[in-house]
Amino acid sequence: MKTENKKARILEGVVVSDKMDKTIVVSTSRLIKHPKYGKYFSRSKRYKVDDPNNKFKVGDRVKIQECRPLAKDKSFKVVV
Repeated sequence: MKTENKKARILEGVVVSDKMDKTIVVSTSRLIKHPKYGKYFSRSKRYKVDDPNNKFKVGDRVKIQECRPLAKDKSFKVVV
């Protein structure tokens, strides 16, 4: 039986590091509304992403998709 990856998250962010081999670091940000005061503020998070061809460089805007764990802390791949 073939399993489909229906709930894989797709995020968009900016490449902040490409020093590792076949891995890039992507920073994503999202707006959150404060529960009491209602003001919106930004939260960011960094993900290690699989880049098998070392194609992406610092400053590139990329879409990333959740996948199976590829390393200890790498569970995303680049979606072109």
